[in-house]
Amino acid sequence: MVGCLPAATPNNRTPVIVELFTAEGCSSCPPADELLIRLQQERPVPEADVIVLGEHVDYWNQLGWPDRFSAHLYTDRQQEFAAALGVENVYTPQMVVNGQAEFNGADGPRAVREIRRAASSPHSSVSLVRKDPSVLGLTIQQFPPGTRSVEILLAITEDSLASDVRRGENVGRRLTHTGVVRSLVSVARLDARKSPEFTSELPLLLREDWNRENLRAVVLIEVRGSHRIIGAAQLKL
Repeated sequence: MVGCLPAATPNNRTPVIVELFTAEGCSSCPPADELLIRLQQERPVPEADVIVLGEHVDYWNQLGWPDRFSAHLYTDRQQEFAAALGVENVYTPQMVVNGQAEFNGADGPRAVREIRRAASSPHSSVSLVRKDPSVLGLTIQQFPPGTRSVEILLAITEDSLASDVRRGENVGRRLTHTGVVRSLVSVARLDARKSPEFTSELPLLLREDWNRENLRAVVLIEVRGSHRIIGAAQLKL
């Protein structure tokens, strides 16, 4: 069979990953955080299942306000995207859609255009289920033609978070966030030419201070080297 199966979603929409690199110490970031919330809630592209990831970088922390959601891991990921996409310097807010396009994270019309474009790209079928309280079941089928080495990532995100900022550029503001990445780990690397189908059980590790009602598990299938995303799925925990 030539081509790819549609991703396994309840409404048969194509999953599209929207990553926002942001920081609570950046005065330009709140409009982008608000846009991320709207993209998640309003689903502006009918054919796309928008999956949002809010990744808080740590290089703003030294300028007056330590972002409690930040980690150097997300700074590293942003720098990897910059290298892959030919961006000279990292910045916030930066939005990246399916690892294929980057732009100012507050640019709503551009976000919609890139989501629509990503939804029409070849993609794998990804199924993610909860087998028991501590294990997820993952199945990936039909990698896009020409795909070689891929990496599978598992993110845990949390919605409905907020901070009252007391110092720095956003002093006095209450900032709200969605899809905040609480953890991001690599769970497998494989040669897609030799593995047309992949199944695995993924351990689910959750911290006690995360609100269980607002958590999601997100699986991303990336082409190694380019970080282009060729499949994804999310599951509310």
